Amino acid sequence: MHTGRILVVDDEEKMRNVIKIYLTNEGYRIEEASNGKEALDKINNDQFDLILLDVMMPEIDGWTVCRKIREESLIPVILLTARGEEYDKIFGFDLGADDYLTKPFSLKEMAVRIRAVLRRNQNFNKVLKKNISLGALEIQGMYKQVLLENQELSLTPKEYELLYFFAKNPQIVYSREQLLNQVWGYDFTGDIRTVDTHIKQLREKMGDYKKYIQTVWGTGYKLKIGD
Repeated sequence: MHTGRILVVDDEEKMRNVIKIYLTNEGYRIEEASNGKEALDKINNDQFDLILLDVMMPEIDGWTVCRKIREESLIPVILLTARGEEYDKIFGFDLGADDYLTKPFSLKEMAVRIRAVLRRNQNFNKVLKKNISLGALEIQGMYKQVLLENQELSLTPKEYELLYFFAKNPQIVYSREQLLNQVWGYDFTGDIRTVDTHIKQLREKMGDYKKYIQTVWGTGYKLKIGD
């Protein structure tokens, strides 16, 4: 049995009920919200361990809710949507979502992903207070802040976690599959180009220091500081 409080946000009552019954049997405590406004009200007035968030909703859509959550919190968010295009997934990750489930999905897969996201979040938080300094790069773990030459970078949570993982393991080459497993938190079965997209975005934000993240052709990526 698992523990934790999960907020299920979906405008379809039948979908909420099915998810609630399944996750309650798994041991989670479930709260519900039928639209984005109700979800934000509950998030602002209560504490949750994870948000299951439908994208297409009335009043306030899931994209907006996810963005507003990330302005205040790093609580894990899994997006639920009938839209499975790669652009939508990348857009969701860029907003700070931790994972993405395309409807229709199996309840068993949902539960596996929830466990993986919660486990990764717990493990990651254990080392958040550790500061890392490598060349011009400084990561202040307590504040989840990244500085390059004392200038703060504006990173999404996933970009931050990816860079933090590289900084903890400099010089080591990781394949895309390994990065998905270590940073996304489970054996990813989707498109591994997700890693390439996040690497590209991270490099763009690092400007002249994008060379820190090196491509090892035919293998993957590594963080290398200096010659």
